[in-house]
Amino acid sequence: MHAEHVALGASFTDFAGWQMPVRYSSDLAEHHAVRRQAGLFDISHMAEIAVTGPGAAAFLDHALAGRLSALAVGRAKYSLVLAESGGVIDDLIVYRRGDDDYLVVANAANRDAVVAALTERAAGHDVALDDQTDRIALIALQGPASAAILAETPGLEIEALESLRYYAYSDGAFAWGDARTAVMVARTGYTGEDGVELYLPTEHAAALWRALLAAGQPHGLVPAGLAARDTLRLEAGMPLYGHELGLGIQPVQAGLGRVVVTAKDDFVGKAAIERGPAADAPVLVGLAAEGRRAARAGYPVMHGEQVVGEVTSGALSPTLGHPVAMALVHPDHAAVGAVLDLDVRGSRIPATVVALPFYRREA
Repeated sequence: MHAEHVALGASFTDFAGWQMPVRYSSDLAEHHAVRRQAGLFDISHMAEIAVTGPGAAAFLDHALAGRLSALAVGRAKYSLVLAESGGVIDDLIVYRRGDDDYLVVANAANRDAVVAALTERAAGHDVALDDQTDRIALIALQGPASAAILAETPGLEIEALESLRYYAYSDGAFAWGDARTAVMVARTGYTGEDGVELYLPTEHAAALWRALLAAGQPHGLVPAGLAARDTLRLEAGMPLYGHELGLGIQPVQAGLGRVVVTAKDDFVGKAAIERGPAADAPVLVGLAAEGRRAARAGYPVMHGEQVVGEVTSGALSPTLGHPVAMALVHPDHAAVGAVLDLDVRGSRIPATVVALPFYRREA
């Protein structure tokens, strides 16, 4: 895929050892294309770990925060790998491909940590783990024109695309020339838009990438990089590991308490989750400001002369036209409507606590 991105004029950045396209044209143009038409992302750096065997469901119930045994075949679920401390090792998507067959998709930067945690927790379970990251490519097609582009891509066959529900997947295939490959088409994504994520063998990814770009050109499809992906997910209020999530943050602090199923008999981190974080532990909020100056990760959040929190992600929202940020703040200052200050390189920018997400697409 690297040659495809070079040919499209991409700028690259190193991310977890991967040379990732950060932009092809401009961050704003790619962001707006996803909101208004469609964008195509190569996110093959994501980690895919197959979990199979008669003990797979019970193992994942033990290893992860959610109840994956209750997940229906063909559906997906957002979940967390917790440490014994209750902090987050990683957030991930789990697909159930069969009664005893799951695919766990983790963040690239946490691949080793997730594989290590799952391997350790597999002891005593009748389960097999297979890190398939280097064999699976992942292409994300996101935006309101996605369905039309998929339907018009020559050689791409998807079972029941029109009825494919959010957080579900369908088996598909892609044929070109004398070649043919299986494709897993999942109605998931990280942008807040409708769209799909397409999993297929790495050696066939470039052919599908080119076919999608060609079919999408009349619909305004553009290749999009990591920079646009970050502002899109921020507007959609989606957490990013290392910013809103980490070993020092319990799920409830990040607004993800619902992801943890404490009714399960046992899972790694349960005791710490039941104790909960300290009463004064910071909680995640959304902050909206006026003007054009945006706070970035690490900037202080102030109440008067008191530092009451820290920005975890921030940007001038391309869609909304004003600065937005997510921040971890003291719970005394987390109520919607509270007015705080963002310290932007020594200048105070008033900001109001608002409910997340900042942006929600129309159904």
